[in-house]
Amino acid sequence: MNGKRMIIAGIILIPVVVINTMLLVVVLPPKTNVEIKGDFPDPFIFNNGTAVETVHDWQMRREEIKEMILDIQYGHPPARPDALNVTNISSVTRPDGSIFSTVILTVIPSNITPSSSFNFTLDLYVPPGIGPFPAIVKVSKDGTGSQEPNNSTITSHGYIYACYHHTDLDPDKSGIVGVAQAAYPSHDWATLMVWAWGAMRVADYLLEEPWVSAPDGVPPVKDDALIVCGHSRRGKTALIAAAFDERFDMVDCNGGCAGGAGSYLVLGPGAESLKDITAQNRFHYWFHENFSMYAGREDELPFDQHFMRALVAPRIMLTTDGIDDEWANPIGVQAVYEAAQPVFDFLNESQHNAIHYRPGDHGYIEEDFSTLLNLSSHLLLGNASATGDFYMTPFDIDFPIPYESPA
Repeated sequence: MNGKRMIIAGIILIPVVVINTMLLVVVLPPKTNVEIKGDFPDPFIFNNGTAVETVHDWQMRREEIKEMILDIQYGHPPARPDALNVTNISSVTRPDGSIFSTVILTVIPSNITPSSSFNFTLDLYVPPGIGPFPAIVKVSKDGTGSQEPNNSTITSHGYIYACYHHTDLDPDKSGIVGVAQAAYPSHDWATLMVWAWGAMRVADYLLEEPWVSAPDGVPPVKDDALIVCGHSRRGKTALIAAAFDERFDMVDCNGGCAGGAGSYLVLGPGAESLKDITAQNRFHYWFHENFSMYAGREDELPFDQHFMRALVAPRIMLTTDGIDDEWANPIGVQAVYEAAQPVFDFLNESQHNAIHYRPGDHGYIEEDFSTLLNLSSHLLLGNASATGDFYMTPFDIDFPIPYESPA
């Protein structure tokens, strides 16, 4: 890979992009410093140097990529539990006919030692009607203070909205072992992977997997229409869940920053770096202990986050970001998007790699959710009339992508 270097992005004005009747104009100063630490690693080259030539090759390479990322970045989660018991502790029918339920998921890691079980809570909203319905799994309880839309907005579009309390599983504090890690002490999974594993358990429930006991019933989920989403650290979590669990048909990583959809190799002004996020006084515990050794040595890392987008392919991969959210590295998000595109092209699902920017800063707001709903309506539900700006690349920068899709 190339060594660390600085480039000058010679952009004066980016063309106007229309978003929901608003005008988004991106203006970079005549000399905007974009730090490029090295070329994007080639997703089509196996660790032994041989090249991917067929879809079967890609499936093998995909498994290799997964193991590499688990070894270095997120740690290894346990397999699914022996049993998952689901209890509906309250339900209310709302004036619009939708039903809000508080649900407790009890994870039983081993039927041999059921005393090791632990619980987490799910806020569940089901739209009126018979179904089946597409479903959105959101990382975090409903209403996290991130300006997210009211739950009725989601159910009014005909979606189940399942918001799980991720911090029930891991409290998001350094040096604290949460209930999930305590129940699986032999696994080296870090906090982000614990939370993502929680999303997978919600999928167990919604998809009525055989190891699930839900005497109060399961809401009717439409086949091939299970979505996971989240904002900021929860956006990272959603991306991990989709990358490592193919039951999720679509993901929206909103404002995911470093460790999410932002690049470690391409940093725009003010962007969060690998060194920033793994510092001992910040969020090192979100990641495997091996990861911080690459701080300042990002060009030696055998992957960047385009490999995470590639793991989602050929399913639907969406990122939504505020154009002014410098810490989330909007320039690096576009770089990762472009670096992953050859994988989607190779798998004949070019349109399933999507990216959207809006005016503003860090938050999960109405426009972000509207983009998620419109894209899922178009690609998952086959609604040709659903439109939106799904492929926005406002930064006119030549990113270091030294490979193409295999012929």
